Amino acid sequence: MTRVQIRFRLPRPLDDTLLAHIAEVRAVYGIQSVKVAPSLDSLMVEYDATRLRPAEVESALAGAGIPVIAA
Repeated sequence: MTRVQIRFRLPRPLDDTLLAHIAEVRAVYGIQSVKVAPSLDSLMVEYDATRLRPAEVESALAGAGIPVIAA
């Protein structure tokens, strides 16, 4: 397993609804963790690079309803 971290900016700060959707992303096979910045304006996603590519991580976030911009 090759762990990689990728940072995504958020177009707007997370609210309670979007925070609840993070659990959906963490259930994706290959995603190890999702950390929210204290300012609530970005996410740090740790994933297994042997299972996923950055575009697939971004797609998983979008599929969970979390709009992101690759940093």
